Amino acid sequence: MKIHHLNCGTFCPAGGRLFDGRSDSPLAHMVCHCLLIETDAGLVLVDTGFGTRDIAARHRRLSDFFLYLNNLQLRPEETAVAHVRRLGFRPEDVRHIIVSHLDFDHAGGLEDFPNATVHLTAREKEVADQGEGGAFVGTRRYRPGQWDGVSDWSLYPMGGGERWFGFDAVRDLAGLPPEILLIPLTGHTWGHSGIAIREDDGSWLLHAADAYFYRGEVGSERYDCPPLLRGYQRLMEVDRQARLHNQHRLRRLSLEHAGEVRIICSHDPVEYAICAGHPLH
Repeated sequence: MKIHHLNCGTFCPAGGRLFDGRSDSPLAHMVCHCLLIETDAGLVLVDTGFGTRDIAARHRRLSDFFLYLNNLQLRPEETAVAHVRRLGFRPEDVRHIIVSHLDFDHAGGLEDFPNATVHLTAREKEVADQGEGGAFVGTRRYRPGQWDGVSDWSLYPMGGGERWFGFDAVRDLAGLPPEILLIPLTGHTWGHSGIAIREDDGSWLLHAADAYFYRGEVGSERYDCPPLLRGYQRLMEVDRQARLHNQHRLRRLSLEHAGEVRIICSHDPVEYAICAGHPLH
């Protein structure tokens, strides 16, 4: 399998390095790190970032609260469908989309791929349809207009099967190769999950989505996260105990299995630049 790393959306919130840990300007820089996987079952997207319809009707499709809080930079060239075409594929070649969760910055491109089966946990679909994502945030994070045109869903329980490095895992995703698993990581949302991919050399890539936001939260005994980004994670959480517990488990996984598992998240620009081979500006 070949994995392409895509940035399908850019945030530039106020706060500079207090938010992203590196910017010298007043604005931070965050990404929407998605994956495109070439498999024998066709192309598989992991999350979609923002879609073409978000750009065309941003104030209808997205919450003004998050548009302005995150200073969303909605660029046509960053949509998943634009990336797919640049790589020489057609949108209809995308047969499957695995969604870590249905937040506005992860599900916006679903309707750009009408032939794809969308895979996620049943719990995430349930709470998103009901807007259960926190009293204030819940009515703004989930935007049902981003997925009301999706007709082919494949929904899964929150683990309970064979475990993966001590984590619950959902295996045998319908129509997908066995090298791709869902790993439930609740806390950010009730049905949030990561996606584990076994690479050709036998090692694993775990896309942990929003289970953490900053590279300093994994890979070291010492926890590190800029204060404004730490506050943003708290704003978006539904279960603090579960979120922090899963962050701790990911940190242990990153240390104890460093040669076997590489962990990435959705929004860290440094992680993305390393994976994609793009220099940071």
